[in-house]
Amino acid sequence: MTRPPIVVVMGHVDHGKTTLLDYIRKTTVASREVGGITQSIGAYEIIHNGKKITFIDTPGHEAFSKMRAHGARVADLAILVVAAEEGVKPQTEDALKHILEAKIPYIVAINKIDKPGANIEKVKQELAKLGVMLEGFGGNISWHGVSAKTGEGVPGLLDLILLASEVENLTYNPALPASGIILTAHLDSRRGVMVGAIVTGGKLKKGDEIYTVSASGKIKILQDFRGEQVEFLEPSAPAMILGFEGMPEGGEEFSVLKIEKKAKASSKIQPETVEGAVKIILKANEAGSLEALEHVIGKLGKISPIIVVEKSVGNIYETDVKLAASAGAILVGFKIKVDKAAENLAKAQKTEIFTSEIIHELEKTLEEKIAGGAKGKKRILEILATFGEPKGLRQVVGGRITEGFVKNGEKFSVSENENDVGEGKIINLQSGKIDVPQAEAGSEVGLLVESDVKIKVGQKLIFG
Repeated sequence: MTRPPIVVVMGHVDHGKTTLLDYIRKTTVASREVGGITQSIGAYEIIHNGKKITFIDTPGHEAFSKMRAHGARVADLAILVVAAEEGVKPQTEDALKHILEAKIPYIVAINKIDKPGANIEKVKQELAKLGVMLEGFGGNISWHGVSAKTGEGVPGLLDLILLASEVENLTYNPALPASGIILTAHLDSRRGVMVGAIVTGGKLKKGDEIYTVSASGKIKILQDFRGEQVEFLEPSAPAMILGFEGMPEGGEEFSVLKIEKKAKASSKIQPETVEGAVKIILKANEAGSLEALEHVIGKLGKISPIIVVEKSVGNIYETDVKLAASAGAILVGFKIKVDKAAENLAKAQKTEIFTSEIIHELEKTLEEKIAGGAKGKKRILEILATFGEPKGLRQVVGGRITEGFVKNGEKFSVSENENDVGEGKIINLQSGKIDVPQAEAGSEVGLLVESDVKIKVGQKLIFG
C-alpha cells in the first residue's frame, strides 16, 4: 500500500524555515484548528491536491544538531531552506551534511524572494560551491523560489514534493508489526510521559505494548497531530503516545515487538570527581532539549571544568533545590518552570537558578557566570623544558597546564617554591606545533614568552 511522504524542513534558523512551515500548516485543510500538540509532537500532516504530506520541524540552533540528524533519518525527503538575500550560512552546510548522510533526496527552497536584496543567482553559485547543482544551473537538484511570508511559490513547492514522492514509490505492508521513530519526549505533571513520534511501518493501535531500547509501556492514549484521540494510526502519521513507563530518547526506534533494553548510564555523577569544577544540575522540558543543553555545557567546559551532578526532564521542584544545595551546584533549566516552593527554598539556601526559553540566552548567561568564577581561580602551567638562551626578554619554554586553561597573550607571574620571582606575558602559544588561542588543563604546550627573569625547569607560571 502507498503511504504519504515524510518531509523534513531544514536550514538556518533565520532563513524562514519556521515561517514556511507555519504558512503551510495554516493554509491547508488537514491542519486547520491545530493547537499546541503539533509543537509537542514536532510534526503535522497537510493535504495538497487531495494527497497527504507529513512535515517534521527541526530546531535551528547549533545545539540541536543531533535532533536535526534524527529528523533527517526518519524522513523520505528533505527541503533545504536558503534565504535569497543571505545565501549559504554555516547552519545551511550543517543541514546539508545531515541530509547527505541520511542519503535522502532533497529539494532546495530559496526563500524570501519578495525581499529587495533577494539574489537567486548568487544563492545558486554558493550552493554550487558545496556541490549542490540546481536544475538549470548544470545539475538535477530540484528547487523552487518561495516567499513564506506572502505564500508566493509555496503551492509549486508542494507540487514538487508530491512529484518527488511518486518517483520514490513509497509503500508499506499493513501486516507487519507497527514501528516508528521517537521525535520528542517530555514529562507532563498531570498526564505523565508524553511521546511525539512518527509511525513508519505497520498499524499502531491503542492498547499496543510498545518498546524502545531505553523505555517501554502500553499505549493508553493515542492522539493524531490535531490532538484528537484515535484507535490506530498508519505509516507516515505523526502520533502523540501516552503510556510509556520510562522516558525514551529522541531518535530511538520504537516497535510493538520487544526490543532488548540497553542499560542506561547513571545520570548522576559524583560531585567530588573533578577538583574545583563548577557543579550543575540540568533540567529541560523534553529529552531533545536536555540533549541540546548538554551540548552547550560541553562547550562551556572549555572555560572551566564542569560536572553535571544530575540531568532530568521536568520542572524544578524542592527536591532539585535540596540536591543542588547538598552538592554545591547551580540549577540550569531550559524551557521549564520553577515551582514556587522551590523558588522560595532556593532563595533561603542561596542556591542559584538559571532558566530561559531561548538557548542562546542561557548559553550567554552561563558563559558569564562560569567565566566570572574562573577568573577568581589560579591557573597553573608547570615548566618542563627550556629551549636555548633568552634573546633579550624573550625565551622559548615548554610545559604542562596542570590547572585551568591558558590563553595566548595572557600575563603571568613566575613562581618558585611558592614564591613569586618574576612576571611576564605569553607572546605565542602552540599545541602540537600549531598556534592556538587557548589550551586546557592536561595539555602540553610550547610558549614564546616575554619575562623579566630567566625561566627555569620546575618553576610554575601562574595565571589569573
